[in-house]
Amino acid sequence: MAIDCTPGLTPAVALFRSLGDPTRLAILRRIASGEARVVDLTGELGLAQSTVSKHLACLRDCGLVDYRVEGRQSFYALTRPELLDLLRSAELVLAATGEAVALCPVYGEPADSTTSGVHA
Repeated sequence: MAIDCTPGLTPAVALFRSLGDPTRLAILRRIASGEARVVDLTGELGLAQSTVSKHLACLRDCGLVDYRVEGRQSFYALTRPELLDLLRSAELVLAATGEAVALCPVYGEPADSTTSGVHA
């Protein structure tokens, strides 16, 4: 007999998918240290403005970031301080598991690979 646990997990799955993209995770880690404008993020992360804007829109749609307008500039910040706790907890899990997650045959990245290892 199969157990259908999907309905109760749907929001958590969406949250972890939003965090599973390397660019979005990098943006969140940067914003966790303080507000940032798109121009700040493009310069610091070495990404195109359109890429940063697309990922910020996704994070806004998920309710993880929002912005405030000051003059002609928008400053992005985390909406939930709990997200910092989640990111710190993830770092602790990664430290405790060593290379196990990175070597996962499905979601990890082979040591000699130059691809991202991210699955759609």
